Amino acid sequence: MMSYGYRPEWSEGAIKCPIFQTSTFVFKSAEDGKAFFEIALGVREKALGEQVGLIYSRLNNPDVEILEDRLSLWDRAEACAAFSSGMAAIATTMLALLRPGDALLHSEPVYGGTDYFVKHVLPEFGIRNIAFKAGSSMDEVRARLRGSLGGSKLAMIFVETPANPTNDLVDIEACVALGREFSDPDKRVVVAVDNTFLGPVWQHPLNHGADLVIYSATKYIGGHSDVIAGVCLGAKELLDRVRVLRTFMGTSTTPWTGWLILRSLETLRLRMTAQMRNAQQVADYLVDHPKVRRVHYLGHLTEDNPQFQTYKKQCLAPGGIIAFELHGGQKEAFCLLNSLKLIQLAVSLGGTESLAEHPATMTHSELDPGDREHMGVTEAMVRLSIGVENPDDLIADLEQALAAV
Repeated sequence: MMSYGYRPEWSEGAIKCPIFQTSTFVFKSAEDGKAFFEIALGVREKALGEQVGLIYSRLNNPDVEILEDRLSLWDRAEACAAFSSGMAAIATTMLALLRPGDALLHSEPVYGGTDYFVKHVLPEFGIRNIAFKAGSSMDEVRARLRGSLGGSKLAMIFVETPANPTNDLVDIEACVALGREFSDPDKRVVVAVDNTFLGPVWQHPLNHGADLVIYSATKYIGGHSDVIAGVCLGAKELLDRVRVLRTFMGTSTTPWTGWLILRSLETLRLRMTAQMRNAQQVADYLVDHPKVRRVHYLGHLTEDNPQFQTYKKQCLAPGGIIAFELHGGQKEAFCLLNSLKLIQLAVSLGGTESLAEHPATMTHSELDPGDREHMGVTEAMVRLSIGVENPDDLIADLEQALAAV
């Protein structure tokens, strides 16, 4: 992965890909320019052996293309498209593949921005949204779907697993089977998975039959809390459609961001492994604390939990995200958050530093209060994104903060 898609002789022997900070590219001939545009805009298919040339950095750029090539290796995807944010990836993908009269079946909870987009923006385009709670049985999901479709046609199943912020799981293979059940010969139901929480290291949705996998690359892929980006990977036929809309909506990422994420990919497994191991120690500490009512952590799933088999089937490790609920409510959660000294009070996740936030009033505040409670996003819940610090220091910080509650 570290050298894929780039050769030093292309750039004066530079061992790392330079930043191609340019808006436009010079064509060798008018015929080349014509051919490049035909392919980029979908006027015709690329001929065997024909190369797609560089045109304009909203369409393609060496830093972005190399990033997409390298990301494709992690998920063994046919194609990849990089975006200016995770929400740009989600919105562009959904708008490219959904049409008026279609229905979108989605798990919940999901990231607050995703929830708002599917429930408030897509309906303006005549697209129905049908939600099911993560962890529901497929019989329950199927019954809810049949009872809610009305005159709409199921076109996409979108799941976020593990769910943000509860860490609840959705069985990807079961969703794929459900999608096939509701597909027609002329229109297949697309299954898309937001894999941000476990990243391309600890879960590979395409291996379980999903058509698309989406990431907020701001999180673990970028990993240093200094870039905002998103990615969609999967079948080339679908990505071609997504890329065309990305071109005209202008939601692609920039050369500088692409270059920064190329740097981050080289330490992705190292960072995520350290974060996962730290999270295990922190979660084990929290689960025994008398002021903690419940810990939501994949590494604590037991065989008697209905989600255990899903975890064993599709997750390679529990990741670095922990949600936990205190005895009490918002007052106690705020007291803990305001008492932290090493762990930073901020939204986002997946960076090298540990972060804590209050989902009910921050990342998921736009959700209806009743819906939040139904999803398990309680007023007493705190979400932790564990970084690469010394785990003893993280536990000591939580210990003194819990003492203040």
